[in-house]
Amino acid sequence: MKRASVKQLGQSPFVNMGPIELRQPIPTRSIDMVDPFVLLHHYGPYEISPESNPFDLGPHPHRGFEPITFLIQGEQLHRDSLGNESVVRSGDVQWTTAGRGIIHAEAPTKEFVQRSGTLEGIQLWLNLPAAKKMIPANYQHVRDAEFEVYKGEDGLSTVQIVAGSLGDKKGKIATQTSVNAFMLKMEAGAVLELPLDKTHYSLLYLLHGAVNINGQYNLMEKADQLVTFEQDGDSVLIKANEAAQLLFLSGEPFHEEVASWGPYVMNTQTEIMEALRDYQMGKMGYLSVSAG
Repeated sequence: MKRASVKQLGQSPFVNMGPIELRQPIPTRSIDMVDPFVLLHHYGPYEISPESNPFDLGPHPHRGFEPITFLIQGEQLHRDSLGNESVVRSGDVQWTTAGRGIIHAEAPTKEFVQRSGTLEGIQLWLNLPAAKKMIPANYQHVRDAEFEVYKGEDGLSTVQIVAGSLGDKKGKIATQTSVNAFMLKMEAGAVLELPLDKTHYSLLYLLHGAVNINGQYNLMEKADQLVTFEQDGDSVLIKANEAAQLLFLSGEPFHEEVASWGPYVMNTQTEIMEALRDYQMGKMGYLSVSAG
């Protein structure tokens, strides 16, 4: 295998989202997007309790992309205007296709708040191509134990296949575009050669620990946590300098114009204005402020 060249290293600076402070490796001043991935938020770890619960996102709309949550720690309640209501727990993934419009709400469950605990996750925005931006909305929730898992040859690493495929194993998520999403867990000293699709743009994001990439570049928490790759190779070599957890993403780029505003990702400003109007007119559905 020829290893792909590292295109860019990126940090994960803190940004404020209302009462929440979270890490935002995409977009930053140096990395606007990694087509088709337009935003990546790493929220938490937050210590949730009855006295402190900042992560309570009331009903809000989306259109034109797929908001995806990888829950690392904790427990969240998802509700949406399609009538879905589900409890997402540590290791679970919820994959929402906003399409022409959906309203959803997320918050730690009441039970989790009462007993207190740590909440942490990844919120990813995966763009939809122009031809699919107005498809019907959809929601998928896959539990941690339901995913296929690929094990590294040294027995020290696992790759949870959320979407796409690795070897003969396939992800449970049905995708609208050609995309891979893997959650990697590596013990200290683990070495993993991960295949890449040359037609995709690929990236690795380090959640915890420290790793070396291709024997050349180090990723560490609170330093460089993101690495993107050129399309000039078919693998990447990862060595865990200490126990680590990483998110691998790759997708076929669209090379389309992107117009985004707030919760909408479209191709033109006119389409953004249409999304605002349609939400105000109730065309994206309805969702009550509180559960129950």
